[in-house]
Amino acid sequence: QVQLVESGGGLVQAGGSLRLSCAASGLTFSNYGMAWFRQAPGKGREFVAALSWYGGGTYYADSVKGRFTISRDNAKNTAYLQMNTLKPEDTARYYCAAAYRTTAQAMGAWTTGSFGYWGQGTQVTVSS
Repeated sequence: QVQLVESGGGLVQAGGSLRLSCAASGLTFSNYGMAWFRQAPGKGREFVAALSWYGGGTYYADSVKGRFTISRDNAKNTAYLQMNTLKPEDTARYYCAAAYRTTAQAMGAWTTGSFGYWGQGTQVTVSS
């Protein structure tokens, strides 16, 4: 049974940082591209960042480029999202998703229904 479990969310002041983690189990992690999405209250789920399955490529939404960094540790079966210079508009529930042998650019163009696996999310709240 595949599971993705996010952690690391919380309340932070504007300008602060958080690192989210996505721990994967039940799959061969190194075979999966990983992505982060977020969903604010009353809005749809939006793409944030993706990392290719081979680890060599990344893709970011314009709204987070230069502030967020996606990475992975295959030895720990974990993906990360380092979020710096947080803004109140970054407030949302953050979800990780996995896609078999997919590049970051491809994941950036996919709809949410194209991803095989999702976590339950972790809440990030940025106060002004």
